[in-house]
Amino acid sequence: MPPAAVRVPPQFRAVDVNRGRRPDAAADVPGIGARGEHTHSELPIPLPRTERARPVVQRSSVRGQILDALRTALVGGELAPGEVYSAPALGDRFGVSATPVREAMQQLALEGAVEVVPNRGFRVVERGARELAELAEVRALIELPVLLRLAHTVPAERWTELRPLAEATARAASTGCRVTYAETDRAFHRAVLSLAGNSQLVQIAEDLHRRAQWPLVNTKTATGRAALMSDAADHLTLLDALAAGDVTGVQSLVRNHVTGTH
Repeated sequence: MPPAAVRVPPQFRAVDVNRGRRPDAAADVPGIGARGEHTHSELPIPLPRTERARPVVQRSSVRGQILDALRTALVGGELAPGEVYSAPALGDRFGVSATPVREAMQQLALEGAVEVVPNRGFRVVERGARELAELAEVRALIELPVLLRLAHTVPAERWTELRPLAEATARAASTGCRVTYAETDRAFHRAVLSLAGNSQLVQIAEDLHRRAQWPLVNTKTATGRAALMSDAADHLTLLDALAAGDVTGVQSLVRNHVTGTH
């Protein structure tokens, strides 16, 4: 089955500077040699060919951009659960070679979003309600003790400083766009947990949060606007409870928020 259309932001298109050029055309690009190496023309004595720096940063940037775009496509449901997508086909849609797409897909495989299908590509993992419930349980086990501690130790004014992030989630929810909301939602939770001063905690919690945002199998439509707005409203309520040191309220809010029950 051909891959579903993936919306690619303009800055992600045609990121391969040598795509579509004649073999020696890369030499026309300032600072890039015929084989993609930096020419270092500013050096008085050119380095030997074998010592010239390769555009590692550029390749990493392309791979990162493709990874971000694929994650967006996952959240938006454009990469459908159960479907198989090949790196060359997706590369054509992104305007890049298959290599950065394959590398990005390998990262998604490590994150549990896709699985490798030999000689075919990558299949988007099919998730059911049970997996979503398990993710919610793990998130609560990790985040709740931290937030209860922060409710006792963080001054009220620090929680007030996070209100703009909570308000941003409400604005995103009002658009009904699942992708836009997902980004602001993670930003809010990341900022809250960052007050614990534990970067490993923040990284693990965000990975779980991202996985919880992937659509379930057979879900053809995005989460409704009303559900997003209800979820966003929890953020402001949570900040109020944290600022007041209301541990009972925090405990109830966190459990209901991560499980999606109200």
